[in-house]
Amino acid sequence: MGDPGVGRAAPGDLPMSDVDLPKASTLKVARYRSGRLWFMATGLIAVLVATPVLALIWQALRGSSGLWPHLLAYVLPQAFQQTTALLVGVGVLVTLLGTSTAWLVTAYDFPGRRFLAWALLLPLAVPTYIIAYVYLDLLHPIGLVQSAVRAALGYTSPHEFRLPDIRSMAGCIVLLGFVLYPYVYLTTRAMFLTQAANLVEVSRTLGCGRGGVFWRVALPLARPAIAVGVSLALMEALNDIGASEFLGVKTLTVSVYTTWVTRSDLPGAAQIALAMLSLVVALVTIERWARRHQRYWSSAQKARSFTPHRLGTVSGLMVFALGLLPVFIGFIAPASYLVVEAWKRVRFAGLSPRLLSETLNTVTLSAMATLAILLFGVVIAYTARSLPDRITAALQRISTVGYAMPGTVVAIGILLPVAALDQMVDRAALAWLGAPTGLLLIGSGAALGYAYVARFLAIAVGSVEAGFSRIPRSFDHAARSLGRNVTGTFRHIHLPLSKPSLVAAGLLVFVDCMKELPATLLLRPLNFETLATHLYGEAARGTYEEASIAALAIVLVGTLPVAVLARVGRWKS
Repeated sequence: MGDPGVGRAAPGDLPMSDVDLPKASTLKVARYRSGRLWFMATGLIAVLVATPVLALIWQALRGSSGLWPHLLAYVLPQAFQQTTALLVGVGVLVTLLGTSTAWLVTAYDFPGRRFLAWALLLPLAVPTYIIAYVYLDLLHPIGLVQSAVRAALGYTSPHEFRLPDIRSMAGCIVLLGFVLYPYVYLTTRAMFLTQAANLVEVSRTLGCGRGGVFWRVALPLARPAIAVGVSLALMEALNDIGASEFLGVKTLTVSVYTTWVTRSDLPGAAQIALAMLSLVVALVTIERWARRHQRYWSSAQKARSFTPHRLGTVSGLMVFALGLLPVFIGFIAPASYLVVEAWKRVRFAGLSPRLLSETLNTVTLSAMATLAILLFGVVIAYTARSLPDRITAALQRISTVGYAMPGTVVAIGILLPVAALDQMVDRAALAWLGAPTGLLLIGSGAALGYAYVARFLAIAVGSVEAGFSRIPRSFDHAARSLGRNVTGTFRHIHLPLSKPSLVAAGLLVFVDCMKELPATLLLRPLNFETLATHLYGEAARGTYEEASIAALAIVLVGTLPVAVLARVGRWKS
């Protein structure tokens, strides 16, 4: 017989009947009342991010009827062809590099493995336009590399022997691939680390060799992770403007820039940007389709990981050298070049006062944008946590759509409403105060800050949301039972516990703002230069030695998020 007291309420316990408990609808209404300001702020942020897309569509549709025939006949076919070829080539290369290196450092144990595991992330610190800037000088017909090759082969002049020109589609694919492969490496290695050991062991008992385990077990399970990494790399390649222009590849992004700046044709640029949006939507759709069975490969996340196979000394050193090759091409060689050239420049002429002012502009603008992005990211992530329903989920998706859009698309979409608002403010100031304000928002850099917010808000939302996910829901319930409303719960519970994720998000956003080139080129105020635009201008003029210090500063700052990824992701293990 059971204990008669089991299941009974003690005299001091709360009543357990459903009649005495508050109804779910009542709790939801109370939660919405206390979180009304959070919900309204999230809706306003979503409107701010969606406005550039709507403005872009409106501007493209109101263009003159003669633009589309010209674009369809002379601009879009070549731009689409070159963009498609670039994306296909980069996609294949980053898949091969990212997947193979991820498998090497996960499935095999060799000397230098721990170093290589995080060093493979270092090319993320080098923006695409810097890699093109460096290798254009290194691989110049009279540059260091070709001169050394000719000396080794006994030639004395570039007319006698020269390597293929780096200014080509193949050169652009190779350089972008060796910079962007870490996106695939990150996602794929994370999946390899979580694969269950029993899957590998069962395949080995069924007669699969180590190559068969990779091709028949690990690679099929990794396809969704590979798709995520490839889509991120392709979006970065599509966003690139500096490397493509330097290397003579006329992509859609370059076409937008030249149509707007060189030809002063904003409707035409908006229409090309709309074509880019369709390409982005296609990329996102393909990536979502590839991840439709994601739960299948992620179901073993808590299973025991397999033990890497120990290689001999000779084979291990060969594997280490093979894995170090993309690190050398994507980071070591360009970083070493920048250090040498920057040292030469400093010894010859010192630091330019203009460079100091550009550094101040870069840091100030990036810091202000980072603070706004962090604030908005916290609002969106916390609203999605405290008021979970379909509306807040939709607002969150809208707020993060900017990261999927290239910087040129965001810039054109922002210019239109901001310019209209500038005109309204100017007319109002002239009527009421008798003094015009001019281009107040564009001239002050507010439009550029707006572009940074729309472009990189998804990074802050994702990082903050990941930090919130580590806080148990019981903390929220306990705070509410003690009388805290939605804002009080955030101030006393979530904010203190999520400071590490906020710092990491701020660092990632700050570096991305510093490196952003397309939106900065198109929306910067007059006579306002950042390190990225300074580098772009000097490289376009061919004065590489003048830009080496700016490029080195960007690369050094870019190593900070790599250090965070290596620490948070435990890449040394």
